[in-house]
Amino acid sequence: MLHVERGGNGPLLVLLHGLGATGEVWKDVVSEWHGSWLVPDLPGHGRSAPIERYSFGSFAAAVANVIPREPITVIGHSLGGVVGLALASGWFGVDVTTCIGVGIKVQWTDEELEKAAALAAKPGKVFATKEEAVERASKMAGVPLLHGVSEVDGGWTPSLDMKAFGVGRPDMPGLIMAAEAEVVLAAGENDPMSPQEHLKELVPEPVEFPGTGHNVHVESSSSITALLAQVARKPPSTESTTPLT
Repeated sequence: MLHVERGGNGPLLVLLHGLGATGEVWKDVVSEWHGSWLVPDLPGHGRSAPIERYSFGSFAAAVANVIPREPITVIGHSLGGVVGLALASGWFGVDVTTCIGVGIKVQWTDEELEKAAALAAKPGKVFATKEEAVERASKMAGVPLLHGVSEVDGGWTPSLDMKAFGVGRPDMPGLIMAAEAEVVLAAGENDPMSPQEHLKELVPEPVEFPGTGHNVHVESSSSITALLAQVARKPPSTESTTPLT
């Protein structure tokens, strides 16, 4: 089962966090959003149960089960952006009108994939105190987390199922081609994982957030809400507030 939080009224925005994070990273964005919102913890993250096998499709299928059957905008960070694109294909029965991918790593070397696979094979570390586990979970996510740990026999551990690191390389050209929604790719000006030159190989005009790094939604939530407002004002393409705890 997925842990899901929802609030607001009006057009629905679904927000998907990145690898290692939890839905709490969107709290500043949803506080500024003038509509309804839905934020899950992805499978194997935070307060959501793990699944047997991690793939972009299995993430998308799990998320699709908690999304109402109505037109939605999806914004996803990093891994969440890839999951959003998978949902935008229509393969999972979700009506995505716009999909915004922020900070997606689109180019992977064999060495990077090998490192990710090695991490996926490691068991999660257990710490004597909750504070140590929170520090570790936050370090893996690259952002501060409060809900990224669990109590286990012998202490505390990050809730992230390490097997999720084995999700692999996304087929970004294929996902964009399959999308039945308007696709927007964006990244921070100083994001080493998602440089503009990589994004421009996929879309003609990626969005750049000045002065920000990989975690724009945490560093500058107003940049994200400004983009969402801009997308909402844009005419439809012919191509295919409760606080968050």
